[in-house]
Amino acid sequence: MSRLMKAYRLLAWEQTPQLVEVEVPRPGPGQALIKVGGNGLCHSDLGMLHISRELGESLGWRTPFTLGHEVGGWVEETGPGVSGLATGDAVAVISFSSDGTCPYCVRGMHNACANGGVGRGYGRDGGLAQYVVADAREIIKLKTLDPVSAGTLTDAGATSYHAVKRVLPKLIPGSTAVVIGAGGLGSFAVQFLRVMSPARVIAVDINEDRLRFAAELGAHEGLIGVDDNTAAELRRLTAGEGAAAVLDFVGIDATIGAGVAAVRKAGAYALVGAGMGASTQPWMRFLPADGEVFTFQGSTIADTQEVIALAEAGLIRNEVELFPFNRVAEAYEKLHNGQLRGRAVVMPNIFD
Repeated sequence: MSRLMKAYRLLAWEQTPQLVEVEVPRPGPGQALIKVGGNGLCHSDLGMLHISRELGESLGWRTPFTLGHEVGGWVEETGPGVSGLATGDAVAVISFSSDGTCPYCVRGMHNACANGGVGRGYGRDGGLAQYVVADAREIIKLKTLDPVSAGTLTDAGATSYHAVKRVLPKLIPGSTAVVIGAGGLGSFAVQFLRVMSPARVIAVDINEDRLRFAAELGAHEGLIGVDDNTAAELRRLTAGEGAAAVLDFVGIDATIGAGVAAVRKAGAYALVGAGMGASTQPWMRFLPADGEVFTFQGSTIADTQEVIALAEAGLIRNEVELFPFNRVAEAYEKLHNGQLRGRAVVMPNIFD
């Protein structure tokens, strides 16, 4: 006999998601059913509300589907062929989808998976439900972390970690790293930079509360706002040399322009934020000489494992604001309005 559960689903393109009842899924071979303790919310969820049918279906997504890709919880049931997982195990679920077999996955580059476009919360049922199914290879057992909040480490944490790892060779003693956008991802990046590098860290944000939070997490300096003077101010703060690395977690025209202009020769600029910005500057005047400009989405399985290890060792903080399931729309509104200190986490099995 089938069981019913609550799920927050996008029922049709360009419509507000709804909290509805659906059947509890069953795990197939190599899968496990997870009772969701908490699902972190992401700005990409908000962007999905404005995607047209044409764009969504060109990505391989089909409505209806359940939102949510930052999942933590407990193993409820395992399917055939699963070993190493038992009912009741506290777990986090890898955020980014990958098949494990394509040439990129074989090289450990799971976030570049050739078949990773359709994933949990992206055209496939995600974690804003009381239960979700995941492949066993995507499940990480937790030792000390609370699975209610651990899901945020699998995307916000692991994505920012991937960016920091890429620029670590640039961050020698005396160097400077700039974090543009000190919100959910940027606040993790500040921590990783402090734990993993000797660099001086400058946080840039339009929100003074976020800058104060970044300072709590270890940022040496904060710069409010992004405008035509930001690049010059960053160069002034680096004695005219520029930053060894700029990590842009916003990705609009202004942050791209200021971020790249603030990179020193042989430095690196990482475009992580999906603000859909652009630049029309001539490349010889715009790009850092002998430098790197790169972009990516998501992270690898190894990134997530390493982030969880850092959290379990007490080396990073995971600040969250918890919401019961019936207040999921309120949580998204606070995310949209920039009213969160850390990450919003919705608890699908808790109701007011």
